[in-house]
Amino acid sequence: MDINNLTKEDVLNYLKIIENMKKITLLNKKLVVGCQIYNADSIYRWKDNIDIEKEYRIEFRTKLSKYEEVEKEIRALHDYEVCEISAYEIVCGSKDFLNWIDNNLCE
Repeated sequence: MDINNLTKEDVLNYLKIIENMKKITLLNKKLVVGCQIYNADSIYRWKDNIDIEKEYRIEFRTKLSKYEEVEKEIRALHDYEVCEISAYEIVCGSKDFLNWIDNNLCE
């Protein structure tokens, strides 16, 4: 996010995302070990229209065994009728990083 070119809408959207992150409590429940938030310009088809929106993509660091619980938490708070919730496999990763994930999730 370029902080030199933020609009009022960018700030309000970002604050909304941060507030929702606090509500989701994925970190407190140890379902994820961390996340990264990216600014995104989205173009998509919705109900026979092409929509363009400023959105935020959030990538969570977790394990596949936590996916269903993480999805449930996100769906409970997300305001989209259909939101993207997907998982990507880490094919390779540093031993320290993978151990950090293992050591910081709930059993």
